[in-house]
Amino acid sequence: MTIFHGLNTSASALTAQRLRMDIVSSNMANVDTTRGKFVDGKWEPYRRKMVSVQANEGQFSSMLSKAMNSNNVGNGVKISKIVEDQTPFKMVYNPEHPDANEEGYVEMPNVDPLKEMVDLISATRSYEANVTVFNASKGMLMKALEIGK
Repeated sequence: MTIFHGLNTSASALTAQRLRMDIVSSNMANVDTTRGKFVDGKWEPYRRKMVSVQANEGQFSSMLSKAMNSNNVGNGVKISKIVEDQTPFKMVYNPEHPDANEEGYVEMPNVDPLKEMVDLISATRSYEANVTVFNASKGMLMKALEIGK
């Protein structure tokens, strides 16, 4: 464990939470995009994207046993993947829309603004908590440097 381990761990979490906020922004920007991807000769609406975050070192149980047997601790988090939500698209009746089917229904993206706002608040709070941890670690390092004066 190095002197900068706490800063590196917080930095990895800050990066992950920032990506989560970017994905939420992308989802909100495409809430009405009916032509998101061209699949099999047909336009498909935008699909909600989600971020999957995992520990850098693997499973929690292996990290716990390692931490109990030595002074090693985890190395932060990383983005394991960005996945598309496979829930069905919303069908909205709008016969004047250019993408409406024969019955007048339009497939709309599976983005729920309420879910996105909850995800955004969660990511923002996690980001703020990690900034606090980062600043506390930085403060402790600065105080340690002052001891040598």
